[in-house]
Amino acid sequence: MEKLKVLIGCEYSGRVRQAFRNLGHDAWSCDLLESEDGSPFHIVGDILPLLSQKWDLAIFHPPCTDLAVSGAAWFKEKIADGRQQRALDFVRLLMDADIPRIVVENPVSVISSKIRKPDQVIQPWQFGEDASKKTCLWLKGLPPLERGLIVPPAGFKRVAFASDMPECECCGEPFCPECNDHYADCGCPGPMQDELFYKTVDGVLFASERDIKPIWSNQTPSGQNKLGPSPDRWKERSRTYQGIANAMAEQWGGDAK
Repeated sequence: MEKLKVLIGCEYSGRVRQAFRNLGHDAWSCDLLESEDGSPFHIVGDILPLLSQKWDLAIFHPPCTDLAVSGAAWFKEKIADGRQQRALDFVRLLMDADIPRIVVENPVSVISSKIRKPDQVIQPWQFGEDASKKTCLWLKGLPPLERGLIVPPAGFKRVAFASDMPECECCGEPFCPECNDHYADCGCPGPMQDELFYKTVDGVLFASERDIKPIWSNQTPSGQNKLGPSPDRWKERSRTYQGIANAMAEQWGGDAK
């Protein structure tokens, strides 16, 4: 795999940048804040002057404060004083950068209605993380991410379908790689078992012995994020989950070592 020059914009955690660097790519992050990991491969400052440089791939995480629908109660004020329009203009500049491969990442937001719908919507639990946080991706020159290890919510198991299983190399029967056993003998529940309760979340079917709501470890019983109000709440929630960062690096960059 070729070595890529990668720009990770509006990232202070360094997780995505480091995931690419771990695979041998020349990856840099940029944010108005210092990097949490103290990396020398982080640029403190405005991202816009960097867009004119030559990059093979850019992944942007524009601030969602004035865009996310979770803050819709304040939209009237943000529209009136121009904050939302400035945030949208910034997103457009990132999307239109002269870079062959671009990703813009944001939670569910007005980008979908004001600019265009996302190319993909992902969840951290689709990439090995015990967490729920619906995330939209706007892609240019890149394929959608392929899901990795599915982490079921507490009290649930992922429903397995024989048609989705690879064939056993010895006998040709459906084989479950998660249980390391044949589908007929694995511990995954199958569809339409009368004693189980089924819930579909973002296209993935789960089953439970109890009729409960699917909740991941970062959620309250009502399904809200556990993080309470605080000055740093936005900062805590803005970090990319490591499983997603690794998937981005592996699938869009590959091993350049």
